[in-house]
Amino acid sequence: MDLLIASAIAENGAQQAQGGGIQLLLLIGLMFVMMYFLIIRPQSKRAKEHRSMLEALNKGDEVVTTGGLLGKVTEIGENFVQIEVAQGTEVKVQKQAVGAVMPKGTMKNL
Repeated sequence: MDLLIASAIAENGAQQAQGGGIQLLLLIGLMFVMMYFLIIRPQSKRAKEHRSMLEALNKGDEVVTTGGLLGKVTEIGENFVQIEVAQGTEVKVQKQAVGAVMPKGTMKNL
């Protein structure tokens, strides 16, 4: 009789373990969905906005680089941008280093 009870308990435990596996998969799926909406989607949105800002960059725009240089765009190449940081002083930086386009007249106010 004890053998039948032990096998019944073992079968019941196996069924619970299978149900736990489905719950674990649902939990992992939920974590991935949360990670997508909290991390991946906002980052790709920021990258898209930065790409469109670089494409709209024009000669004469006042920009700030990621290194903190403020200057006026004097020449735009395929991969590099030439920026005038002071009268007669020009610096060539990668396009990706341009962090933001500032409003016109920002350099005069400083």
